Amino acid sequence: MQEERGIHSALLSHRFGLILLCIMALVCAFALPTRAASESGTVEPEKEIDWNKEREFWSFRPPKPQAPPIVKNKRWPRQPLDFFILARMEQRGLSPSPEAEKRTSIRRLTFDLTGLPPTPEEVENYIKDKRPGAYERLVERLLASRRFGERMASLWLPLARYAEDQAHQVGDDTTMFYPQAYRYREWVINAFNRDLPYNQFIRFQLAADKSDAGTNDLAALGFLGLGPKYYNRNRIEVQADEWEDRVDTVTRSMLGLTVACARCHDHKFDPITAGDYYALAGVFASTKMVNKTPDGKIIEGKVSADKMPTDTLHTVEDGEVKDLNVFLRGSVDRKGPLAERRFLRVLSQGEPQHFHEGSGRKELADALSDRTNPLTARVMVNRIWGMFFGRPLVPTPSNFGHSGMLPSHPELLDDLAVRFMDNGWSIKSLVREFVLSSTYRQSSKPGPQQASIDAANELLSHMNRRRLSIEQWRDAALFVSGGLNLSGGKSLELDSPTNQMRTVYARISRLKLNDLLMQFDYPDANVHAERRSVTTTATQKLFMLNSPFVQKQASALAARLNENAKASDAVRVRQAYRLLFGREPEKGEVKLALDFLGKPPAPEMSRWEQYAQLLLASNEMLYVD
Repeated sequence: MQEERGIHSALLSHRFGLILLCIMALVCAFALPTRAASESGTVEPEKEIDWNKEREFWSFRPPKPQAPPIVKNKRWPRQPLDFFILARMEQRGLSPSPEAEKRTSIRRLTFDLTGLPPTPEEVENYIKDKRPGAYERLVERLLASRRFGERMASLWLPLARYAEDQAHQVGDDTTMFYPQAYRYREWVINAFNRDLPYNQFIRFQLAADKSDAGTNDLAALGFLGLGPKYYNRNRIEVQADEWEDRVDTVTRSMLGLTVACARCHDHKFDPITAGDYYALAGVFASTKMVNKTPDGKIIEGKVSADKMPTDTLHTVEDGEVKDLNVFLRGSVDRKGPLAERRFLRVLSQGEPQHFHEGSGRKELADALSDRTNPLTARVMVNRIWGMFFGRPLVPTPSNFGHSGMLPSHPELLDDLAVRFMDNGWSIKSLVREFVLSSTYRQSSKPGPQQASIDAANELLSHMNRRRLSIEQWRDAALFVSGGLNLSGGKSLELDSPTNQMRTVYARISRLKLNDLLMQFDYPDANVHAERRSVTTTATQKLFMLNSPFVQKQASALAARLNENAKASDAVRVRQAYRLLFGREPEKGEVKLALDFLGKPPAPEMSRWEQYAQLLLASNEMLYVD
C-alpha cells in the first residue's frame, strides 16, 4: 500500500502542471472524440488538418527580419529594439520616461546580470566615472563575471524541472535519487558563462553522447537523466507516464508547445495529433536513464544515494529502439496505428522524415535547433526578455499555440529572434542588447499620462519595478551581512546553519520542496515551470520576523556596521543604506533610525540587530527599481 500511495502521489504531482493547460481539452475529448475506437474496434481517422493553413499561424511562420519603424524622437533609440518600443509608444501618444539615475542603474543592472547587489565601492566608482562609455564598461564587466551563469541558471533549471530526488519514497529507499545532480547544474552555469550557442546548448542536453562533446559536456544529458522516475518501472502504464514527462518538458521548454495534451487525443486547439505525440514519445521509449561514470562505466542495479560514486553522471543512452502505437484515449491496452519516430508535422517541411539514428535523440535535437524551426529562437528570446523587463512579449512563455496569448510586439519578437540566430545564437549578445537599450535604462516611475493610457505598462513607457526572486533576496541578505560563500559544487540543504552558499546551489527536492523556497514562489520541481508566481502572503512577513536565518543575518549585519567603534550612529546608518540599497539615506530616514536606536534595548536582540532586521525585511530590500 505504501508503494502504491507513493506512485499515486508522484503521478498526481507530475500531472498537476498540465491540468491548467489541458483541462478544456480533456473536457472536449469526452464530448468530441477524434481517435476513439468504435464498438467494432476500428479506429476513426485523425481529424482533417489543413497543414498549409496551420503553418500560417503567427508562431508557425518562420521569423523574418523587420525594418526598424520610423519614429519621431530619433535621438532616443540606442539599440534596434528601441525603435519598435518607441514606435508603439508614439502611436498611443506616449513618451518614454527619463533615464534612471546612476545609483538606480547600477543596482538594477548588477541584480539582473549577477543576482547580487553592487558593493558601496562599486556604486561610488561608477558614479565618479565620468568618462564616455562608463555604463557599457559596467555591462561588460558583469557579463564576464561567473555570477552571470549562476543568475541565468535560475531561469533554466525550473524549466528543466531540475531536482535531486523523486516525488515519492518507500521507506529509506533512495535508489532512484540523484546525489550527483549538481553536475548538471554546474554544466548549465558554465554553459551560460562560456556563452555556449543556444542551438548547441539544446543539442548537448538531448544528445551530447552522439556529438563531438567532450567529457564535461556529457553532464548536459542530465536534462533528461534527472527526470521523474516511478516505482514499478517495468509496467507499460508507468513507462508511459515517464515518456509524457519527457515530451512535455522538451516541447514546452524549447518549442513553447503543449504537445503532451495530445497523449489521449488530438490536440483540441493546436495542429498536433496523437500521432505526433507518440512519434516523440517513441524517442524516449527508446532511451533509458542510467547512472554512469565519466569513463563510460554504467552503475548496474539499485544503488542507494549515499553509495553512489562521487563522479557519477545521471544521464541517458539509447535502449531498445522501438516505435510506439498510438494509445487510444491514452490507454496502454488499446493500441491504434503505429507512430514512427519523427518530428512534429506542423513544424516540418512537408511530410516529416522518420528518425533512423538509434533512439532519434540526435535527430530530434537537430530539428529543435535548426534555424528553419520557427519556434526555438522566439521562445528563448521571449523568456530572456521577460527576465530582464519583468514581462515577456508573449505572456504565455511555454504556450505559443492557439490557446496561448498573442505577442504584444510581434515585429520586435521576430526581429530579435532573427538577429539572435544571426549572432550565433549568443545569449550574451542578446542580453547585451537588452541592457544597453534605452528601453531598459528608463526610470521605473510612470508619469500621470503613462499610468492612465497604459496602466499595465504593456508599451514599456517606463521600466517595470520587480520583486527579487528568492534566490536574489537570500543571496543579497548573505552578501550585505558579509557571509556569502561564492564557491559552488555539491548541493547543501538550504536550512543548514552552515549553508552560506548562493541559493542556486541549494538541494532541490521533488519529495518536499524547502519551506523557504515554497513560501517565496520557487516552482514545483516535479514539472516544467514556465514562469514564477509573485505572491504576497502573511507567512512571508512572519518569516522575515521570526526566521533564525533572518535573525542570524541581522546579527551579522549589525556586527558589520559596528566594526568601527569610533563611528557615530549616523555614519553607521548611512553605511547600512549604502550596503543594502546603494544610496544615501534621506534626512528623515536618518532621524527615524536614530530615534529607534536611542530607545532602550530589547532583551532578546540589541537595537542595532532589530534595526538591521527591519532593513533586511523592508520593501526596498525586496524590490529593484
